[in-house]
Amino acid sequence: MWNFRKEIFLEMSSSRPKDNFQTLCSSELSFLEDCLQVNPKSYGAWHHRCWIMDHMPQPDWKKELKLCDIYLEHDERNFHCWDYRRFVVARSKVAAKDELDFSTSKISSNFSNFSSWHYRSKLLPLLYPDEKNTGRVREDVLLEEYELAQNAFFTDPNDQSAWFYHRWLLGRAESPQNINFLYANKQRNMILVVFAKPVLIPEKNNVKVSLDGQLLAGQWRTSSGQHVHSQVWIFTPDCDKINGVTLDLNLDNGLVKKACSFTEGDSESWSKETNVAATMFSSQLSVEKSSVLAQELESCQQLLELEPDNKWCVFTIIQLMRSLDPLRYESETDGHVNVLLKSDPYRANYFHDLRSRFCIENAILRAEIAGNNVKTIDISNKELTTLTHLEHLVSVEEINLSSNKLTSLKGCHMLQCAKKILVDNNNIDSLQELMRLPSLEELSIKNNNIKSIVELSNLTFSPNLTILCLQGNPVCQIDGFQSVIKNLLPQLQALNGVEF
Repeated sequence: MWNFRKEIFLEMSSSRPKDNFQTLCSSELSFLEDCLQVNPKSYGAWHHRCWIMDHMPQPDWKKELKLCDIYLEHDERNFHCWDYRRFVVARSKVAAKDELDFSTSKISSNFSNFSSWHYRSKLLPLLYPDEKNTGRVREDVLLEEYELAQNAFFTDPNDQSAWFYHRWLLGRAESPQNINFLYANKQRNMILVVFAKPVLIPEKNNVKVSLDGQLLAGQWRTSSGQHVHSQVWIFTPDCDKINGVTLDLNLDNGLVKKACSFTEGDSESWSKETNVAATMFSSQLSVEKSSVLAQELESCQQLLELEPDNKWCVFTIIQLMRSLDPLRYESETDGHVNVLLKSDPYRANYFHDLRSRFCIENAILRAEIAGNNVKTIDISNKELTTLTHLEHLVSVEEINLSSNKLTSLKGCHMLQCAKKILVDNNNIDSLQELMRLPSLEELSIKNNNIKSIVELSNLTFSPNLTILCLQGNPVCQIDGFQSVIKNLLPQLQALNGVEF
């Protein structure tokens, strides 16, 4: 019906004088006000009002702004009206500072106003942008906002609005594109690249690879084999072997680049960004901000003593600990996750996955601190329910994920340098994520749920696989199992602990 009215107005806009069409639009706005009095949250009515204002010869934006004030006085959480207000502000070029003041007044009158908190998160980066961190807010302003949010959740600890806003304040800036890891292997004639953000390298790609100053022709593919946006890409040169000393990779005409060099006698070379995990998994804080967040943490812990069942307070404590020092607060964080599991069992799967992410992040942080391109990672017996951040482990040669609660190996295709993978005592039923691991030599997947030979056929793409352990999987009960495996994987030297 609203679209039908739009068509009528489009016809009249070209056939009527401007003054007459202005009058018609004004009448339509009055009609819309009547509609909104009946249903102030009508999507169609608000959207149609936007359309009329955009097509009106002489729109009165000040009047519309006053209309928004009236409706928000009636219902300050009407997000339809908040959306319309942003539309009016954008068209009438109202100063962002004026709107921030409006947001402050609304929050002051009622802390439980999520729309106003959200509006604030859009205005602050415009008014007080952090020059070093895109999309974030200047630190001195950020510290004031922490105090505002704290006042709100101390006033009403059970209201979600201020807690969500506080979580936004703790957020990190969008990281710029970069090449976090560049690895080249002469024997395998491959170049492995890990980007900071997912990219899609098209057929005529904008990524240039050169060896000793000469461009290399070749083919790009993702570690998963799918032509999708990915952080991990593999380049196979058209030449039979990488012969040279210095390898350069350039993205976007040299705006992003990385180089690595072979020393005499080496078959592999790599170059890695430092402190990538530390930047991603904890906030890079100044002394002043660290002090403020430490005070925030102490305040939230005091509030938790008064409100022991407040899950928002517990969750914020976790976020503060992760921002300040993930490793220092590791055991406390795990304890607080257990509290959330007990207090909110309906979201148990989310909290299990959250704890899994924290465990993996901590393991990666420890490896980064150890330095020297750590080759072994042990994340066994941690109750992991999901795998994340595996792009940080592409150079790992041995990984132990045994005795967890994994049902999937999602993302393990990124483990391109892994020679040994242990995933015993889980509940895995698919090996598809292990399909393209050319370095894999040993795989132990005992006591899982592999049922068919078809799943094992995924391992045929790992020509160096010589040791395979499958005890405790239903597939081992298939008649003629060993002979089928011998035919499927002729390079195997040992199956289930028995040498061929």
